[in-house]
Amino acid sequence: MSENNFMTEEKLILSQIQQLPEQLKQEVLHYIEFLQTKYKSQNGKRKKRKAGSAEGKFKLAPDFDAPLEDFKEYM
Repeated sequence: MSENNFMTEEKLILSQIQQLPEQLKQEVLHYIEFLQTKYKSQNGKRKKRKAGSAEGKFKLAPDFDAPLEDFKEYM
């Protein structure tokens, strides 16, 4: 994109935003923040996941899969 097109698009975006009511301007701001966060997370360096890396960090109760009292009437 040329510098001239960018400035034209930027002016168009700003003029559109200026016409919005304050509440919608706030929504636009939130959407811009969302896009910035999304863009950063996509371009940031991610650590490679390793299977089993959480092994031993969580313990399940021995009866974790036992029926719950609250659902007895449905069983």
